[in-house]
Amino acid sequence: MLAGTTIVTGVVGDDIHIMGIRLVEHALKAEGAQVVSLGVMTPVREFVEAAIETAADAVVISSSNGHARLSCEGIRDEFTEAGLGSIRLYIGGNLRVGSHAGTSEEIENEFRSLGFDRVFASNVDLSEALREIASDLKADDRS
Repeated sequence: MLAGTTIVTGVVGDDIHIMGIRLVEHALKAEGAQVVSLGVMTPVREFVEAAIETAADAVVISSSNGHARLSCEGIRDEFTEAGLGSIRLYIGGNLRVGSHAGTSEEIENEFRSLGFDRVFASNVDLSEALREIASDLKADDRS
């Protein structure tokens, strides 16, 4: 499903929660993707640099500490400035926590406004998320 694609992955900002992205990475690899894992506590700039160095097709970002908005402010602009304005950006996890977390629709709209192509909730069916990513990348190949 994802054979021939290169996907940069990691946990953004000051977040140390690794389990979610590790599960995603294993699933991506099982579908044939080459995964470039940046690990935890990754600044946005490192995602950009890795995407350039590897000619990545997409970037998958995880966050579970609820601070993803702060860590991802201006993310699409950074990719655009680096000449990667059309790269697919995905994010998932516990993107906002606490009493002001909001609805899943509010969270999705917030992260789409930052430039993410898709926003996955922490309870997403991983198989469905992989199908959506594969569908997006296949559509890009036809362009």
